[in-house]
Amino acid sequence: MLPVITDNSLPERWRTDTAAQLSADEPVLAWLELDLDARLQFAPGLLLITARRLVACTSRTQAQSWALAPQLELRHTDHAGVGCLELVDASGRLANWRFTLNQNLAALRVLGEFERQIESLRTGQPPAVAEEEVCDSCKAPLPPGEDECPICARELHEAPSTWTLFRLWRFAKPYRWQLISGFALMTGATAATLVPPYLTMPLMDKVLIPYQNGQPINTQLEIMLLGGLFGAAMLSWLLGWAKTYILALVSERISADLRTSTYEHLMKLSLEYFGGKRTGDLMARIGSESDRISVFLSLHALDFITDVLMIGMTTAILFSINHWLAIVTLLPLPLIMWMIHVVRDRLRTGFEKIDRVWGEVTNILADTIPGIRVVKAFAQEKRETQRFREANAHNLAVNDKINKTWSLFSPSVTLLTELGLLVVWAFGIWQVSHNDISVGVLVAFLAYIGRFYARLDSMSRIVSVTQKAAAGAKRIFDILDHVSSVPEPVKPVALPRVQGNIALRDVGFRYGNRSVIRGLSLDIKPGEMIGLVGHSGSGKSTLVNLICRFYDVSEGAIMIDGVDIRSVAIADFRRNIGLVLQEPFLFFGTIAENIAYGKPDASRAEIIAAARAAHAHEFILRLPLGYDSIVGERGQGLSGGERQRVSIARALLIDPRILIMDEATSAVDTETEKEIQRALDNLVQGRTTIAIAHRLSTLRKADRLVVMDRGEIVEVGNHDELMAAEGAYWRLYQAQLRNAEQTLTEGAEA
Repeated sequence: MLPVITDNSLPERWRTDTAAQLSADEPVLAWLELDLDARLQFAPGLLLITARRLVACTSRTQAQSWALAPQLELRHTDHAGVGCLELVDASGRLANWRFTLNQNLAALRVLGEFERQIESLRTGQPPAVAEEEVCDSCKAPLPPGEDECPICARELHEAPSTWTLFRLWRFAKPYRWQLISGFALMTGATAATLVPPYLTMPLMDKVLIPYQNGQPINTQLEIMLLGGLFGAAMLSWLLGWAKTYILALVSERISADLRTSTYEHLMKLSLEYFGGKRTGDLMARIGSESDRISVFLSLHALDFITDVLMIGMTTAILFSINHWLAIVTLLPLPLIMWMIHVVRDRLRTGFEKIDRVWGEVTNILADTIPGIRVVKAFAQEKRETQRFREANAHNLAVNDKINKTWSLFSPSVTLLTELGLLVVWAFGIWQVSHNDISVGVLVAFLAYIGRFYARLDSMSRIVSVTQKAAAGAKRIFDILDHVSSVPEPVKPVALPRVQGNIALRDVGFRYGNRSVIRGLSLDIKPGEMIGLVGHSGSGKSTLVNLICRFYDVSEGAIMIDGVDIRSVAIADFRRNIGLVLQEPFLFFGTIAENIAYGKPDASRAEIIAAARAAHAHEFILRLPLGYDSIVGERGQGLSGGERQRVSIARALLIDPRILIMDEATSAVDTETEKEIQRALDNLVQGRTTIAIAHRLSTLRKADRLVVMDRGEIVEVGNHDELMAAEGAYWRLYQAQLRNAEQTLTEGAEA
């Protein structure tokens, strides 16, 4: 049940009208703001329910009301983006109201409250207390009038956490031994860099200062100390080179595995996922985001670990030399760490926003470059340039905001480290003057402090790239965490040789909250040709998508040779389906590669045989390089009919048992259609065929025609039977005849 809504939540423009219709003790329990009239034109209206009646009013007519009674029934349906509430009793329909599905949640509230009141009248019991509507995912109560859960919405747009980077361990685990060896080399290299300052103490106190006091230089000690400095430098270089090389190789492999896994998972997702995503955004995630992570792992992560090791080792050495000087050295550290924490939180949301804004830029590129022919045909170059300029300006503004924060943070850290060094100088001089430490100790201390503060400054700078990498990792894991709405079966059933029997059992399907197919049952025999006809939006293409298992049914089942297609591995099932679309898609490559796309190991003889059967061989030979001629992106360079015949050859080559044709000849001229039709005649031989066509004349050879309307089958039969019945098919056919005659008449007059 849905929550009760008081009349205080009514839109302002309706409060005066409803106040005149209702008595003072008749509060509104639920309401629906209508936005369509009976002719499906946009018009305002209001439907509300009280404990006594159902009231409907519009700005054009007087309000109507129906007293609630046990025999009343309120029915809710939706189709093709339009919802409907229908009030009926034993005598028939009393009224109906239409609305766009944007108002569907309010309609469900009215329906729920209506059913609650009617149930009370039938049983004589007080109306049951309405239950709160809860989110399907997190079970949290939904606010009145809202269909989006605030908790889930917050989680959806939640800023990336640095902890997201630790999820990369699943990709790093195969290289753990290389990582361990690289870490060991890094530790050795860091330790080697800390040796020179330590050797400066005896070099100052036992060589240089005694010499200034008139003593001869201890040559043996000098050579030994200088040799130690040289050896430490060479060891640090050698270990640093080895660890950088090993860890760079590992990071590149982790990044490559990440890209491959993301793309592999993307290929397993259903069409539903791609329907809500932009191409440019997905390209940016797999490309630039993975590159950013690779740079972070190969450079900045190494720097960060080196910084941590250096700071830790340096701190230990400082305390071992002089604990008071060490304490003074660490004074700026708490303030710097606080600044890092504050800035990190600001950068965390900023970089995730930068990624989304950059996705807008790449989306424009992904739209306009492949569609450049349309852009130029409609002379929209300036408009698209303006769109790109605005997106680029938005990207610039977001980056400027981040840079404003970063430009203040980085110099502040540098200032604190310089002030810290100044304090150490002052305190160190004071200790030397009191003979608490020697000059050599102070010099060594200052050398260590230089390294300490340099690494501290470096760590603060890594905050920026860390948050960028975390934002990129989040966007990639958003793909990897998405579960396909068309899942692979846990224990797939082996599919025997397919005969082509297709059975649909009470199939229902919804796009979100919109019902498209409902209660559909149909049996198709092996080798039978079925023609799907109906108005646009009747559900023909959706039914084909369900049979191909591009989407899964919401109710019922689809069986192939008695086996539920959801229990069969998706790849095994689709190998038996040949698909010929209205707009064939060809990949950049040769003609031969496009024909052999479904069977990459096909021989040249098989490719030519398929092309001959598709009536494509002749025009292919006229191309400069024949079958090795390059096809431009999306088939540029070929006519529509030529692209279609290549796609038919592609379908023929895999020898499918089930063939699906979706408007295969609608986008070509009459002569080309004849060529394609001859190719299709070869293609359908001995195969179970489902063909969609708006031109009903192209389906004359179908064994049966299935007429669909509003997601349901309304007629089934051959052409002659359906014409004799003078039903839905007859009306479609007559309408096409009138259109054809009108076109001929207009052509003759011209």
